[in-house]
Amino acid sequence: MAAGVEERARLMIGGSPVEGAGPRFDLQNKYTLETVTSLAAADDDQIVSAVRFAHRAFRSTRLTAAQRGDILDRLADLVLANGEELVRLVELDAGFPAADGRTELARCIQTIRLSAVEARTLVGDMIAMEGAPGQQGRFGYTMRVPLGVVAAVTPFNAPLNTLMHKFAPAFAGGNAVVIKPSSSTPLTAFRLVELMREAGVPDGFVSLLYGGGDVVRTLLDQPEVRYIAFTGSTEVGRIIQAQAGLRKTQMELGSIAFTILGEDADLDQALPKVVGASYRKAGQVCTSIQMLLVHSAIVEDVTARLADMVGALPFGDPSLPETVSGPSISQSAAIKVEQWIDEAMARGATRLAGGPREGAVVPPTLLTDVDETMKLGCEEAFGPVMSIAAFDTLDEAIDRVNATPYGLASGIFTNRIDDAFAAASRLEVGNVHINETSSARVDLMPYGGSKDSGFGREGPHYAVREMTEERMISFAGVQL
Repeated sequence: MAAGVEERARLMIGGSPVEGAGPRFDLQNKYTLETVTSLAAADDDQIVSAVRFAHRAFRSTRLTAAQRGDILDRLADLVLANGEELVRLVELDAGFPAADGRTELARCIQTIRLSAVEARTLVGDMIAMEGAPGQQGRFGYTMRVPLGVVAAVTPFNAPLNTLMHKFAPAFAGGNAVVIKPSSSTPLTAFRLVELMREAGVPDGFVSLLYGGGDVVRTLLDQPEVRYIAFTGSTEVGRIIQAQAGLRKTQMELGSIAFTILGEDADLDQALPKVVGASYRKAGQVCTSIQMLLVHSAIVEDVTARLADMVGALPFGDPSLPETVSGPSISQSAAIKVEQWIDEAMARGATRLAGGPREGAVVPPTLLTDVDETMKLGCEEAFGPVMSIAAFDTLDEAIDRVNATPYGLASGIFTNRIDDAFAAASRLEVGNVHINETSSARVDLMPYGGSKDSGFGREGPHYAVREMTEERMISFAGVQL
């Protein structure tokens, strides 16, 4: 492991690490709540400098498609070679157990390699100009061209892979990228940017800024920023979108994720997946199952089995190999989840598994009798808590999902083809997974939401097209 990442972490501007000139902030161990290190945010001058370096690099350095692909392939190799260090940093930054960190690592490498392919194969279309009246001798095609400077604002809950879902497709398309990671996970971001530089990303094509909302606002004040890729809450997404104006954006926002268990669901297949999707990363995934809708014919069996399974999950210290669910990202986040659980129980919900919070750790919690008027039934919890609700008809279950303002992902377990197609066509979400949970993401697929869960798509093949624009080229007087 490279020594001293905590001590050497800095901003990265124009290819060089620099000390932030803005307010300092402490980075805590998410489990012990002890201070790990102190870092400084960027001030306004440094933000402007980062954008100008990026814009100048974009204008002055044009890499070929092959060069961009080669750099991304080298980056994937470096991420793999430094994998255990990165897993350790994910634990330190985010409080995730090693199993979650290694999953993040593998997916991050996949995202980079997919982006390398896109860099080499990004093309436009041939246009049948002579198909229009009076256009004899005209020839046309489109080409994909980079936008310029991309601002990537990334969350804490996937500090490797979500950051790479912003950077790698943007770079594959020829853009320069300014990254503003979560202040909770700066060390992972810094190490990734170091590896980008080692892989050959040119000066200015990647910059790293620490800080909060003020940094994002100043970043978006710069007209050279032509695209904003954001993953975070719906509330913050609305603010960013309002400031973005006519610029292109990709918004991956909040969610209340549902998974449906049909009457005929294979529970031996479904329930382990449900538990994994609900409590990995302490439930801090926008597609973590918050509401499990279960057909009334099987709800008693499902409830009993899940109570035992959830109650047996090891939780707490992320450094222990057996831990499945670690701490929340902060003590205040854990307190919020605890308060929502207490509110639900005070209003009639029943806790089947779980217990008192300790510091930032909320034990994996399973509830029943949570209705749409409780916070756990109508707002995103982002914690290790799942609620079971019964339904009698598929129409009822679909209506329950569609009644929320969100629409990111849903899963349904059924062997009835008509129910599968009904769910696929009627659930108002960006991703519907049959015989998988709401959290069944694969990095090559188009991933994104609808309604208050945002718009735009991640997945390198799709993202690189959003982060470039189509230019029409035509020739007259061509004899073909």
